[in-house]
Amino acid sequence: MKKNLKVNISWLILFAAAYAILALLIQFGIFNDFMVQILTQIGINIILAVGLNVIIGFAGQFSLGHAGFMLIGAYSGAIIGTETGTYLGFFLAMLIGMIIAGLAALLVGIPTLRLKGDYLAIATLGVAEIFRILVINGGSLTNGAAGLTGIPLFTSWQMVFIFVILTTILSLNFGLSANGRGIRAVRDDEIAAESVGVNATKVKVSAFVFGAVTASIAGTLYSGFIGTVTPKDFTFMNSVNILIIVVFGGLGSVTGSIVGAIVLGVLNMFLQDFGALRMIIFSLILILIMIFRPGGLLGINEFQLSKIINRNSKVKAAKEGE
Repeated sequence: MKKNLKVNISWLILFAAAYAILALLIQFGIFNDFMVQILTQIGINIILAVGLNVIIGFAGQFSLGHAGFMLIGAYSGAIIGTETGTYLGFFLAMLIGMIIAGLAALLVGIPTLRLKGDYLAIATLGVAEIFRILVINGGSLTNGAAGLTGIPLFTSWQMVFIFVILTTILSLNFGLSANGRGIRAVRDDEIAAESVGVNATKVKVSAFVFGAVTASIAGTLYSGFIGTVTPKDFTFMNSVNILIIVVFGGLGSVTGSIVGAIVLGVLNMFLQDFGALRMIIFSLILILIMIFRPGGLLGINEFQLSKIINRNSKVKAAKEGE
């Protein structure tokens, strides 16, 4: 409990400092509207990446269905948010999307998470495609392949920032909990974990449900940010893009997912002027980083303010001793 409190305080201090800096940059016009849009999109990607990291990094389950759960949240926000036209309705839509995504992940996870490796990836990809096809054939409720437009723009960068904080803190505490330790044990050696009483299916499903719920939150924020949603926004490539962020930052590192989303988001912004060459340059940079940093930018390391303070204290004490 004491360790969790220190971690939470460290992260809250970091987020408070980041919020203050961003607010000042926007207030003084250093960040223009385009940069604020990029900032908001990066925040949504952080929520998606942190949730997927719980599934892949913590639990070791190779899922390619994250876009499907994002779709559930996005269409919940689009349908209910548009009907109500109020923030209360928007947050109600977010809650409903979270419940639907969580139940869907539970129903899907119990049979599919018995699979491993490529088989699990194909199964979760199939589930995401089922969600997308259901939306395409949803009639007037989802407006089919044309999607929904005219969604009120509820999402602001401040709102996204708040949900980034909540998602990060919950993910860190999830990883430090007894359930989280069980998940890591199953990831490292499932047979050994089960031999000491860990219910492998239960802990894997809990991670899958957690990731699905966070993806739904990101989906609702996305619909309130873009103002339009279509089934083509939630294809296989969207799941791959989120996976790239997680691997790029470091599997099993929440800090890595945040850094990865920021670095790739900023990199993508600066490559906008390169036109068709943008994706080639982007891909080459990713390949080079993966060659020289195969474990991702941060590997499995996490930000800990206490380590920085202790290191500075030791350096200070050493200098005083001299």
